[in-house]
Amino acid sequence: MLIDEMKYIMPEISLLCFALLIVVVDLFVTRKGVLPILSVIGALVAAFFTVGLWGNGGIAAFNNMIAIDQFGLFFKLLILASLVLVVMASNKYVLKFEKFQGEYYAILMLSAIGLMLLVSAVNLITIYVSLELSSISLYALVSFLKDKTSSEAGLKYLILGAVASAILLYGMALTFGLTGSTGLTAIADYFRTSPAVGAVSSPLLLTGLALIIAGFGFKIASVPFQLWVPDVYEGAPTPITAYLSVASKAAGFAVITRILMTAFGQPDWLHAEWAIIIAVLAALTMTVGNVTALVQTNIKRLFGYSSIAQAGYLMVGLAAMGMAMEGNADIRSGIIFFLFSYALTNLGAFIAIIAISNKINSDQIADYTGMGKRSPLLAGALTLFLVSLTGLPPTAGLIAKIYIFNGAVDQGLLWLVVIAVINSVISAFYYFRVVKVMWMGEPASQDKVTSSWPEWTALAVCCVMVVIIGVVPGVFVGLTQAATKIFGI
Repeated sequence: MLIDEMKYIMPEISLLCFALLIVVVDLFVTRKGVLPILSVIGALVAAFFTVGLWGNGGIAAFNNMIAIDQFGLFFKLLILASLVLVVMASNKYVLKFEKFQGEYYAILMLSAIGLMLLVSAVNLITIYVSLELSSISLYALVSFLKDKTSSEAGLKYLILGAVASAILLYGMALTFGLTGSTGLTAIADYFRTSPAVGAVSSPLLLTGLALIIAGFGFKIASVPFQLWVPDVYEGAPTPITAYLSVASKAAGFAVITRILMTAFGQPDWLHAEWAIIIAVLAALTMTVGNVTALVQTNIKRLFGYSSIAQAGYLMVGLAAMGMAMEGNADIRSGIIFFLFSYALTNLGAFIAIIAISNKINSDQIADYTGMGKRSPLLAGALTLFLVSLTGLPPTAGLIAKIYIFNGAVDQGLLWLVVIAVINSVISAFYYFRVVKVMWMGEPASQDKVTSSWPEWTALAVCCVMVVIIGVVPGVFVGLTQAATKIFGI
């Protein structure tokens, strides 16, 4: 019975209850400091229910609309961890919209619910509904500052997101028209029994697959669907920029991995063809992201293009996964490991940026001059994260790139790895330009840059985890491998 299956979505239900509680509490309390506390407690309660489901692998609930497996549960924990860190980083930032703090935290939690449902969805209908739930919440959050830049960013995100949503829905409709089903497993069964005609010989299949990739290409910021990223990253509240770059991207990669692996993973002629498409897009995405980042003067726009480039590195793993559907467990876990490492690194970088920007009231890289003298700890933490994003030891970024690139080389994608390595070298120029400005310039002011204890705590967690994963990655590799066993390929 459906009522008996409610326990499988208790993480989402508990988070919804806390979101509603925050709205109610916000009406009656004057000291708004209780709101982030409730948000963190809500995320921890949801994480508790998620961990409790970890042993229930391979369960299909609600008429095969949602899967309860380790893959989805891992990403739910990652989304919840991102939520907690973003809430902690928002401690001082929310003073910019003091009258709407309750709405801010509630909508942030609603977006997390959509993303959590998205990573567990195994039906095209559920995928689309979950995607829209998270997207509508994010549209509101991006424009939350209500100034000209933020409103413009929100409007651009809304319009381009609506176009991408329509493209995705059209691709899903064509896939349903071809296969007669919206379930990922049923779609896979159709292709397993169909003749090996090739995607090019089937216009309906080719168009549907291309539109689905295009629709999710917007979500993960892949070229040529990345045009929204720099403006939205610059205009959105900085904690929401961090959330978009990590939680939203992780969920996007999770769902596209599940769709490609489950629905379009067999037979061989099918997965080999979409792998080539992903490989070409990966090369373009890395190159466009890194080259364009070289000329950026705003640190949020720089991280926007950096996010595009990081999506390209992840797509190298997706392409390698498609090239070797048999025995590709290491590649699958490599993608998840990269996402985990990137989430900690990028969130940590944005937490440092939030603390610095709150003090200097600017996002211009030139205004970071001499930050090493004004706040050595913040500048040191940001330097560590920039080193990790570049892919240098002893950080998580190095291990993540090695993991991804090694799998791609094993599958004959050496040309793509060469492009990725060249792009990593290019990225060092703009990452270390920020480091140079912070440590080698003279500050315009001698005022110390301070931060609140929640921000320091979140920053310390990210710093410690980035170093630990870089030095002893074995434990985390085992966790990501467990999360990919559900595909059974």
